[in-house]
Amino acid sequence: MAQKATIYKVELSVSDMDRHYYEVHKLTVAKHPSETDERLMVRLLAFALNAHEHLEMTKGLSTDDEPDIWQKSLSDELELWVALGLPSEKIIRQSCGKADKVIVYSYGDKTAETWWDKIKNSTTRFDNLYVMNFSEKDTVDLGKLAQRTMKLQVNIQDGDVMVSADDDIVYVTPVQWKKPDH
Repeated sequence: MAQKATIYKVELSVSDMDRHYYEVHKLTVAKHPSETDERLMVRLLAFALNAHEHLEMTKGLSTDDEPDIWQKSLSDELELWVALGLPSEKIIRQSCGKADKVIVYSYGDKTAETWWDKIKNSTTRFDNLYVMNFSEKDTVDLGKLAQRTMKLQVNIQDGDVMVSADDDIVYVTPVQWKKPDH
């Protein structure tokens, strides 16, 4: 019998001084049976980093043709495609063809570095692709914050991120591996 997703209730308060975005998002997030707490928290962090009134979590791991997070325009055009982990060059190519902007958030230290070394040359032609990396220490620490009901405060300033839940604070410094040349 297939395992069911675990439901998480999240109140995500985002204070993004870099983009002047200040909002509280009440999210109901389904955690796929194969998803770790670490990945779930990376997904929430990616949501906070791109927070917008039209940003949505998708079915993620349970479907191959959707990103983890997307933003669609009112006319249903894909404005933003957010993928987590280490997608193949084929998936990156397809997503760059579907969305105005694609952001990949990789994590996993050595594994992520090996993945990036292998595909970075084939991504130079994508002028709508950004690749960001989180250190393994940061994502492991984030995973420790996971609870079925969470109130997260995410503060973003000068590219640095502070995530707090109750009395616990995790500092995350995303590293930009690729941005468009224009």
